[in-house]
Formats: sequence, C-alpha cells, structure tokens
Amino acid sequence: MLLGAVADDLTGATDLSLMLSREGMKTIQVIDVPQQGFDFGDADAVVVALKSRTVPVNEAVSMSLQSARALLAAGAEQLLFKYCSTFDSTDEGNIGPVAEALMELVGTDLTIACPAFPAAGRSIYQGHLFVGGKLLSESPMKDHPLTPMRDANLVRFLQRQTKGKVGLVDLVSVEAGAQSVRDAFAAARADGIRIVIVDAIRDADLRTIGEACYGMPLITGGSGIAMGLPANFRAAGKLELREPAQTLAAPAGRAVIIAGSCSVATRGQIEAAIAAGVPALQVGALEIADGKISAAEIVDWIVANSDGRPPLVYSSADPDVVGSVQAELGRERAGQLVEDMLAEVGKRLLGHGFTRFLIAGGETSGAVVSALGVNALEIGPEIDPGVPWTRSSGGARLALALKSGNFGSRDFFVKAWDLLCEDGVNG
Repeated sequence: MLLGAVADDLTGATDLSLMLSREGMKTIQVIDVPQQGFDFGDADAVVVALKSRTVPVNEAVSMSLQSARALLAAGAEQLLFKYCSTFDSTDEGNIGPVAEALMELVGTDLTIACPAFPAAGRSIYQGHLFVGGKLLSESPMKDHPLTPMRDANLVRFLQRQTKGKVGLVDLVSVEAGAQSVRDAFAAARADGIRIVIVDAIRDADLRTIGEACYGMPLITGGSGIAMGLPANFRAAGKLELREPAQTLAAPAGRAVIIAGSCSVATRGQIEAAIAAGVPALQVGALEIADGKISAAEIVDWIVANSDGRPPLVYSSADPDVVGSVQAELGRERAGQLVEDMLAEVGKRLLGHGFTRFLIAGGETSGAVVSALGVNALEIGPEIDPGVPWTRSSGGARLALALKSGNFGSRDFFVKAWDLLCEDGVNG
C-alpha cells in the first residue's frame, strides 16, 4: 500500500477512490473501520469510508484514528484525510479536530487543507471557497439541513475548529510552481502555522499542490487534491500506470434508484428522471413518523414498477419543506427516520432479486450500504466527475453507484445505467 485514506462519508470515499483509480492506482474502498486482520490485497491505495461527518467530534476522531492506524500498520506511506469539497462541517468540527488528531498520530507539524475540485465547480481563491461560481456562503449549501455553510472564508472557518494556527498559501504561490508552494510551506512553519488552506482554481493547480506534497505524512482535502499524488509515487518508481475501467460487469438482476439528498443537484436529477418516464415514489419523514407508510409497502411498489426503467424512491424535498419537517420532528429524528426506512427498503430488496443500486446522498448511501452488508468495493467506470460505478467485494454481488448529493449532471439517474454490462454485453 502506498496511500491510505480516511474519508468522512461513503460517497466522498467513492469519489476519492475514482480519482485515484483514474490516475492509475489500483484502489479498493473499505466500508467502516477495518477490522484486525482485514486483507487489503495488492491495492496501491485503500480508502476507508466512515460515517463521521456529522457524528459527535469525539466519535469522529476515534474512528478516524482507528482507521489511520490500520492503514499505517498495513504499510501506507502517506495518509489522506478526505472531506467534502464544500467543506461540510460545523463550527465545532469535525474537519479540524480530526485533522489535528491525525497530525499528532503521524508526528507532523504542518498539513494542508484543500477541498477544491474544479471539475465539480469547487475552487478556492484567497482562502475563500466558491461553489459553481458563487461564494460558499451564497450557494445552496447555506441551506444544508445538517451542515449549513454560511462562511466562505476557509481560514476563518477552520480556525474556529482548531487549536493550532491556520494560514493560507495563495494562488500566486501555487501558479509559480511546486517549489514555490514548498517555500510557502516552509514560511508557514516558521510562522507557527499548523494547517494551511491552499488556493486552487484549476486542475493544474491541484497537480502542482500534489507535487509539492511529496513526502508530506498527512494531507487533507477533497478528492481533487489526490489528483497529483499518484505521480509522486510513479516518479519514485513505486507505481505502474494502469488504465481505468470503461464499463462494469454487473450481476444480473433488478435495478433501483434511492435518493435521500435534498441538494439542488439531486432535486434536479429527480425532476429530470420523472420527466423521462421513470416511475417515482416520494417518502416523507412525517409519513414515516405517523406510520402512514412502511418498508414493506415501499418495496411492494418498487417491485411492481421494476419491469421498465429502474424505479425511483426519494425523500428529497426543497429547503422550506425540510425546515418545517425538522421543526416538527427535530432535525436529527427527521433525518434518522428517513435513513432507517431507506436502509430497510434496500435490505428487503435483496430478497426480491435487486442487485443494481443507484443511491444519492452521503448519509443515505452509508445507511443503505450498511444494511446491504457490503464491506468493500471495487472501483469501476466514471459516470460523471466524482461518481463511479462500483462492485461489491465479498458478500452479495452488487453493482452500486453512490452519488454525493451535489454531484452529477441533470440526467444522471437516466444515463448511469448505460455503463453497466452483463457478461460483456451492454444491457
């Protein structure tokens, strides 16, 4: 193992795994903290997918450290802490506390924080995060039901989460090349800075930053920061170039779409799918709380509508509706009711011959994949930037597309199935 990564949610881990695979590393994704004796095989990179983004800080730190220790024990030469490209967190954490705990674990006095992912519309300039050309604080992320992001200044935002000093490596330094960035790292150390936000507005910037991070024990950021890391191992003669997969041989069986994200992107994908004739059923937290709908009833509906296009079950709603439901049920209970219901639906679908799952939303993906009993994933072809098809490793043979809520084109739910094949035949 060359690179070991700890990701704070499932879809983010899949996004990172795709990036590493596309850059030529044989990558596997492990679900939850690896148990003692877990066989990582001959992977160049291992990405551990946790569900730590919105749990209490001490829990996030504990499971991140356990995962990192397992990766280091298996030989990882460099660690990467991966979080969302929209920096999803609160003033209390969990990005800062986890980063500082991992810094202490590997014994480093400096790391970076760079969630930029230009291909998905995330860029950093003068320490400010932009999403689709808008400041983070003016983007739809300001209304996120769990982690509303209302401060685009990442230096200021991360400083509220950390004990150590947070600084900035600006775009001028990045555009001057890798040595310039290394010089900026040295200056930050001299100034007592522990974590530096690094500007990046294009892929070339991420590759420059990656080159500058050669030998750095710990890196933190979004999946984009991994773009430049495999080249370091290749230059050191430790990595051969591998071609990424173009299709995924998927097990025969029925297909379904499950969407729990309330992001603008996912809501648009739902609208496009319905307009394209995809059968759709909306499930709300209030219906679940009042006992007006059950997992068995949802499964019956899915089975009855699975002869044509893969049916869609979704809990997604606009911010006003989500806000009113949270006001009535409480934020945590509303989210948990939906997650538990969709997870139970996924589990029951296994018994009805469903082997192909497209799941939208990090929390939803984590809940459903856990219910399906999946503990590792092989990375397949890219559907859209940041979202690949994957195949389960061990347990039931499943094809899974795990989409971060904000990712994917408007026609994602319709076109994703074109990359699956069965016994080498498109279908």
